[in-house]
Amino acid sequence: MPEPTRPSLRDAQAADIPEITAIYGEEVRTGLASFELEAPDAAEMARRHAALVEAGLPYLVALIDGKVAGYAYSGLYRPRPAYRYTVENSVYVAPWARRRGVARALMEALIARCEALGKRQMMAVISAGDASVTLHSALGFVEVGVLRAVGRKFDRWVDVTLMQRPLGPGADTEPDA
Repeated sequence: MPEPTRPSLRDAQAADIPEITAIYGEEVRTGLASFELEAPDAAEMARRHAALVEAGLPYLVALIDGKVAGYAYSGLYRPRPAYRYTVENSVYVAPWARRRGVARALMEALIARCEALGKRQMMAVISAGDASVTLHSALGFVEVGVLRAVGRKFDRWVDVTLMQRPLGPGADTEPDA
């Protein structure tokens, strides 16, 4: 059996938006990793991408055989200035690329990029279940809480697991001036 192709990673580009939109749209329509009920169109996904890039935050894609296999980005955890050192991650993988190391590769790169930016904590807000919790745990995240039945999708109540991981020195030292 041949070795699976390892994904290559790079910053997301405008040309990636149609594939990103398709991956996210599939998750909105069939999964719980997003609580959106209507899949946004490519124009909205392009706006979201541009806003994060303009804010100086990482937005990455993983490619397998030249095709977008998944993407990940970090956004500010909350908009108030006191949260400026804390980010929240998001990671999505195309169904055909799952269980091929795509999410892990994206998350490792995203963590490194956020550390390089001087961010100190990364939060994960997980509604999709065990696979995402397992991935985040393997990357050093710890569960800090469960919000019971806070979302309703597919005619059922859905819990959200909150996980947290320090970045760089975390809270052990003062941030750089």
